[in-house]
Amino acid sequence: MPNDLKTQDAASTTDRRKDRFSMPFSLERRILFFTLVALTAGLSCRMMFEILVANGMTVIELMILTLFTITFSWLVFSFWSAVAGFVCHILGIDPLSLRRRIKAKDIIRRPLTSQTAVVMPVYNEDPRRVLAGLEATYRSLMETGEGKSFHFFLLSDTRKEDIAQVEEAGWRQLVARLDADGRIFYRRREDNSGKKAGNIADFCRRWGRAYDHMLVLDADSVMSGETILTLTRAMEANPDAGIIQTVPMPVRQKTFFGRYVQFASRLYSPMLATGLSFWQMGECNYWGHNAIIRLQAFISHCGLPSLPGKAPLGGEILSHDFVEAALVRRGNWHVYLMPELRGSYEELPGNLLDYAKRDKRWAQGNLQHLKLLGVRGLHGFSRLHFTLGALAYVSSLLWLLLLVVTTIDGVMRAVIPHDFFANGRQLFPDWQVVEYDKIVSLFTLTVIMLIGPKVAGLALTLSNSHERRGFGGGIRLVISAVMETAFSIFLAPVMMCLHAYFVLTTLAGRVVPWDAQNRESMYLPYKDAAGSLWVPTVAGVIWAVIAWIWVPSLFYWLLPVTLGMMIAIPLAVWSSRTGLGNSLRAHGFLVTPEETDPPTVLNKLEQCLDSPITDGFIASHPAIVAPQELQSEMHPQAISYYSRDFANWIWQLISGRRRERPAVKIKR
Repeated sequence: MPNDLKTQDAASTTDRRKDRFSMPFSLERRILFFTLVALTAGLSCRMMFEILVANGMTVIELMILTLFTITFSWLVFSFWSAVAGFVCHILGIDPLSLRRRIKAKDIIRRPLTSQTAVVMPVYNEDPRRVLAGLEATYRSLMETGEGKSFHFFLLSDTRKEDIAQVEEAGWRQLVARLDADGRIFYRRREDNSGKKAGNIADFCRRWGRAYDHMLVLDADSVMSGETILTLTRAMEANPDAGIIQTVPMPVRQKTFFGRYVQFASRLYSPMLATGLSFWQMGECNYWGHNAIIRLQAFISHCGLPSLPGKAPLGGEILSHDFVEAALVRRGNWHVYLMPELRGSYEELPGNLLDYAKRDKRWAQGNLQHLKLLGVRGLHGFSRLHFTLGALAYVSSLLWLLLLVVTTIDGVMRAVIPHDFFANGRQLFPDWQVVEYDKIVSLFTLTVIMLIGPKVAGLALTLSNSHERRGFGGGIRLVISAVMETAFSIFLAPVMMCLHAYFVLTTLAGRVVPWDAQNRESMYLPYKDAAGSLWVPTVAGVIWAVIAWIWVPSLFYWLLPVTLGMMIAIPLAVWSSRTGLGNSLRAHGFLVTPEETDPPTVLNKLEQCLDSPITDGFIASHPAIVAPQELQSEMHPQAISYYSRDFANWIWQLISGRRRERPAVKIKR
């Protein structure tokens, strides 16, 4: 072999080794992580126990201890994940390999050897925005010179005929404009059974065998060509990878609420995602979009089963992404997260109520996952993902119960006189004991758990000159972070009440409609805000009055919660205004690097949004030939439980009633 070919081959081999996901000390780092979680949670619960038991443990105080243990333990997971991400960023190491991070300019770009389908499932979405995002992504990918390895599919589940006609006309116009006949395809299903998961499954059955990978985009997703190539090369270099997930960043937000979420996500998410990758490694989660999937693994293992029982907790699986990640891992494929990868974007609802509607759907879907905890063959981390995903919403109900029970306990102590001689004949009275030191210590620890990740994320960005300039400079960044934290303090009790309501209504049997998201920035009228938020507003007023009358000291501790509830309506209206959001951006506050120095693909998106969709384009252009179908079988996966007793216990835990005999056979 000639020397130059040997050198190229050696370089290619070295590059493939760099691309391969190695995970040294996997057991040791997980032991370290879970030990820190257990010690922190145990210490906090021990302090709470000593505070409560100082004057004798009552039933109410036992309830307080139980609720605190669950909610605080969930909080500790997030804290130590942030710490792990912070350490990896400070040391400049990759969270998987623990080696120094490779700079993008040092990576050898090999030609691709696989074929990938970029699929975008849509349902009653704005065709103009959908097609603009698809075009921007397509153009960015073609500029890399590797476009021959990709086909694009617009997979429509749209039920409204007027929207569907514009979709097809816009697609034909897009193909003609880009000269992309045979590269961009459109398919509309007659039956949208299975919703998004069914839409993807239909593609897999009809065309899955023609491709090695499938890159899934949401209707609001945009991804740069280089990011797509990086994901594809990573998939080629890691034959054990079933899913590789990016961290999509919110963009194009105009309202104050949207800009608040966008800023917080861009500032803290990279660090948090790095921490998750550090301890989850090959057992990370899938978030349903902006990820690449190996079709062999997906088709073989991700046919979704129907859950035992009736909706909302049974029947069709709604939050399919967590389940698909669990099934892929059950099939001995790995799920990886690439937190350092940029160029992956999405959009969000622009006001509080639209944002909460999305959470309402996710709350129902995540609660369904608890019914899968006892399924045979799942990896322990998949069960952990199901549990933590459900706790993301259940914890709000538990926090609310904790605060309410604490208030009841305080009022009872104020109303019922303390009996200093409860034991009858005793020489000394039973004095009330207040563990001030432990109360202060526990409060400090809780503040650290809540604020620590924010401070760490801010410190990382301030230490990076390029990132710091992207956020508008050090001073504006700090002011923006303080503004974001202050708003989150008032918003948190509102979201707590909404999430608690979502959990309760789901457990009561109310089924949430799974409609298209409203991602456009919309001003929220007072009438709409009052109609949805009057209950937490009234509850906040009553709660504050009760605390002020009977337990004045508790009133001040509860003020951040009760005040946030009382101002829920004006907070939602005020934060939905685009004028305020645009004004802050003009002055350099709550800005992100994607705004101060927009990536090329986002500039392309804005240009593509100006392209009109011509009426009658379908009639004036002949039909475009669809790719040849290669039928594949994608059967629903069998689920069997470790025992019927365990399955019954899980069902009763979720619903509070006995489970009906399921249609799916449950093996003993």
